[in-house]
Amino acid sequence: MLEKQVPYYVQFYHMIKKMIFDGEYQPGERINETQLAREHQVSKSPIREAIRILEKEGLLIVEKSKVIVYEPNIKDVKEVYFCRQALESFAVRLTTQIASKSEIQQIEDTLDRTEQALKNGEDSKIILSLNEQFHSLILKFTKNSRLQKQVDDLNSLVHYFRILNFTGEHRAEDILNQHKQIFAHIKNREDEQAASAMIKHLDQDVQHLLKVLED
Repeated sequence: MLEKQVPYYVQFYHMIKKMIFDGEYQPGERINETQLAREHQVSKSPIREAIRILEKEGLLIVEKSKVIVYEPNIKDVKEVYFCRQALESFAVRLTTQIASKSEIQQIEDTLDRTEQALKNGEDSKIILSLNEQFHSLILKFTKNSRLQKQVDDLNSLVHYFRILNFTGEHRAEDILNQHKQIFAHIKNREDEQAASAMIKHLDQDVQHLLKVLED
């Protein structure tokens, strides 16, 4: 049900994006604008605007008159993670240097909540959200808006890849342990070691994800 007070294109943007992330729209699946418009009793205009934004974010591919859900491929994964390694290693180095004690405590609290959520067997979406929060806080505490914008531009694909990256037994625990290693260096103000640990963590991520895609 659409809400009148929120622009329709915004609602369709979030709706389609969620359906992609939740697997309701599969990679390579075609999105039928006419069907969506008919189901929600609206014109195609807001749907097309939502599609335009999602295409810009990389989640949809528009080919001629067809709108298709993006299919992750090895080339894209390597390129996105190359960018992440460059940007996030710089981010963690800077945060290690300048973050306040209370900010460092916020990062530690996120790791504690992640560990507790895993012990409690909570939903994977909660674990995934806490995983993202760890990286987001490191970026936030750089206080560098231009750096944040560059990472934000990759966010939709990064989130999509993260969902795939959680595939595998004990995968969430492995990621948490890697985050703990990064944090240990942050807490000790070891900026170069923190950067190296972040690069190693993201390299392990990409290697795991490539295996998932190959399978």
